[in-house]
Amino acid sequence: MHCLGAEYLVFIMGYSVVAGAAGRLLFGYDSFGNVCGKKNSPVEGAPLSGQDMTLKKHVFFMNSCNLKVKGMQLDRTALCVSSCPEEQLDSLEEVQLFANTSGSFLCVYSLNSFNYTHSPKADSLCPRLPVPPSKSFPLFNRCIPQTPECYSLFASVWINDVDTLHRILSGIMSGRDTILGLCILTLALSLAMMFIFRFITTLLVNIFISLVILGLLFVCGVLWWLYYDYTNDLSIELDTERENMKCVLGFAIVSTGITAVLLVLIFVLRKRIKLTVELFQITNKAISSAPFLLFQPLWTFAILIFFWVLWVAVLLSLGTAGAAQVMEGGQVEYKPFSGIRYMWSYHLLGLIWTSEFILACQQMTIAGAVVTCYFNRSKNDPPDRPILSSLSVLFFYHQGTVVKGSFLIPVVRVPRIIVMYMQNALKEQQHGALSRYLFRCCYCCFWCLDKYLLHLNQNAYTTTAINGTDFCTSAKDAFKILSKNSSHFTSINCFGDFIIFLGKVLVVCFTVFGGLMAFNYNRAFQVWAVPLLLVAFFAYLVAHSFLSVFETVLDALFLCFAVDLETNDGSSEKPYFMDQEFLSFVKRSNKLNNARARQDEHSLRNEEGTELQAIAR
Repeated sequence: MHCLGAEYLVFIMGYSVVAGAAGRLLFGYDSFGNVCGKKNSPVEGAPLSGQDMTLKKHVFFMNSCNLKVKGMQLDRTALCVSSCPEEQLDSLEEVQLFANTSGSFLCVYSLNSFNYTHSPKADSLCPRLPVPPSKSFPLFNRCIPQTPECYSLFASVWINDVDTLHRILSGIMSGRDTILGLCILTLALSLAMMFIFRFITTLLVNIFISLVILGLLFVCGVLWWLYYDYTNDLSIELDTERENMKCVLGFAIVSTGITAVLLVLIFVLRKRIKLTVELFQITNKAISSAPFLLFQPLWTFAILIFFWVLWVAVLLSLGTAGAAQVMEGGQVEYKPFSGIRYMWSYHLLGLIWTSEFILACQQMTIAGAVVTCYFNRSKNDPPDRPILSSLSVLFFYHQGTVVKGSFLIPVVRVPRIIVMYMQNALKEQQHGALSRYLFRCCYCCFWCLDKYLLHLNQNAYTTTAINGTDFCTSAKDAFKILSKNSSHFTSINCFGDFIIFLGKVLVVCFTVFGGLMAFNYNRAFQVWAVPLLLVAFFAYLVAHSFLSVFETVLDALFLCFAVDLETNDGSSEKPYFMDQEFLSFVKRSNKLNNARARQDEHSLRNEEGTELQAIAR
């Protein structure tokens, strides 16, 4: 199944290279059928096509700051020029002087530069004044305007959208330095969290939980203060300020709800801090047997970035696959071939499937290394190169297991995306309350199924590393083993995962707080709420990539423990593989759970006895 899917993905990649006009994508092209930077063949019916553009390697978009709309399409004209105007040009005389000095002609090819100031057609054949300063983008040779407003309009033209991204891209362009700084802050915070979990103590956990509580409360307070500040600001009549106010209100409501839930959970589970510290110390002991496990997120993240860049390149190539058609005025447009939309759909499926496959390979590698170290009789003599051994077993024997597990995720996630799209489409209808409710229920069901499958896959990979069985058999065995032994470690494992989740929340809180302070200093930014949301998403993604190592090791350890209990009894003939520290920890946790269960049962009986006594009277 995976071979067939991979072959089709390779076919799409090859087709995009052959039919996708990679030259038009990489070097850029004008509105008359010429690729910049090369000699072109003429297009029948287009008199300005077939020109030698060897010396004109840059694409200049006319009227990038003054767009016109004809029907449902943007009226845009692009030219091949030898250089981009780096200074603003305020008159046709300056445009003519720029053409004579640099050899870069900013008017349509049919108009000679000597006639820029005399021809009555100059207003329609030359760019509208003033011409903004621009610089060439290094990869695609586009002349990009340098002012934020013109940049956002230019980006909107490039992806054929007039309204949606206008103010959003302006905010991203204006705050690009701040966004880069926040991303670096996220990396530093994630590394700091790895250090805390690596050398965790009771004091560190208390400080960590205190920081989480303060961070949540502080971010909520800042958001509500910003909303109050916006409501009392006289400039709120501007559309951009109104959009920012709505986004801040949404952030404040969501963050308040999350804060309330997390505070309740922290209060309920506060007495398990000591056991949690012991649990992470055992986890770190397992990581010490294979310390290079901490570097797994780095190469996984690098591979994911490489794949995403390749995926976007193929998508853009598919977008340029089409036949040339001559339009009014001698301009050339490329209409997509039939069947391209189906390739886009499969390409989206390939994005989800391949991304999950890469992540599953990391989970399988970590699980295999943990299993190798756990089922080693000589604890003082750890196995040599467990990570390389796990990688070799994965690629030679268990690629099919990872493929099947990763394929289940898009099977659930793609319908969830479709349901979400249909739900958003129904929001604009006035008589679709029942339909919206049903779609919302379907979306929640798919979300729960997605989370369950992610947990099932992780346990199936660990069982495969233990027994060497296929995915379906491993998933069935893991489910049975965990069902039998759930009373031993379910609550402790869940609280360990909860502490790891709090680490991710702490990284996001400090990153969002830094973004709020940085963005709010300058109200000249347009829509900065969306850049802040992107930064928060990136912060959670990076934190999850780094801290998921502890989560995977923790889940693998408990499954190994469950298998150890199933196959051994602790006697001299069948001794446990676990060390005494792990065994004593599980016994103490079980005693604590049993004591609390008896206490709850005793209090329940007392309440029932009191009620009966009152009725007897």
